[in-house]
Amino acid sequence: MTSQIKTAMLLALLSAMIILLGGAMGGKTGIIIAFGLALVMNVGSYWYSDKIVLSMYRAQEVSPADAPMLHAMVDELAAKAGIPKPRVCIIPEEAPNAFATGRDPAHGVVAVTQGIMRILSPEELKGVLAHEIGHIANRDILIQTVASVMASAIVSIANMMQWAAIFGFGRSDDEEGGTNPLVAILLAIVAPIAASLIQFAISRSREYLADDAGAQYAGNPLYLANALQKLDAWSKRIPMQSANMATESMFIVSPLTGGGISSLFSTHPPIEERVSRLQAMAAGRR
Repeated sequence: MTSQIKTAMLLALLSAMIILLGGAMGGKTGIIIAFGLALVMNVGSYWYSDKIVLSMYRAQEVSPADAPMLHAMVDELAAKAGIPKPRVCIIPEEAPNAFATGRDPAHGVVAVTQGIMRILSPEELKGVLAHEIGHIANRDILIQTVASVMASAIVSIANMMQWAAIFGFGRSDDEEGGTNPLVAILLAIVAPIAASLIQFAISRSREYLADDAGAQYAGNPLYLANALQKLDAWSKRIPMQSANMATESMFIVSPLTGGGISSLFSTHPPIEERVSRLQAMAAGRR
């Protein structure tokens, strides 16, 4: 519930930023145009996100005959989650990782790399699949798309403000609601950074929710905790060849590495925190 409330508050903060920038622009026309463009771009990616990302990672759908254990686990976990069985795909990558996609539970897809099936035990793999099914059941693709729409709108409006301030368009300081050009430029620089931070915070909240759901569906939080520790260690040894920042948030562990200030822009919570929460959950069940 805490993560759900945090997500709602962060989405509200993104909305407030759009209103603030719209007011700074001095009218509704710019915000409507910018939001409309962002909406068209992101709604398109939402409807076709599964096809785009599966193609990007050369994921191939497999049948129950091709991967019987994988399908049996997905069957069981989907039934526990109360959702239609997702399609099952395998990614030809040695880096151990997995992701879920699909615009709603009826169009869900679970994809795992070849590498993850080699290094995880059946119980650990079940924990990973349960986490991904948790994403589908929680409709995280929809929530991430809404956040992306808002963040894109903020970037678009900020760009318009920056050009307007540079070339002297818009209302002057003397007019009611006018904005100083220097303030407009500052807002245009700061707002996209703030929007990105909020978007990443939403992603991290959804990861915690998927961990909680995965622990419940798998029946033992330690399945996922042990898998995360193993994935964290192995992903540093075997980097994902086709990874990129645009799809980083989709994976169970980040396929990109970084530390220090870059952790602020991470789409994933620290592995240590996720493992600690799952271990505490397991201890509470005893």
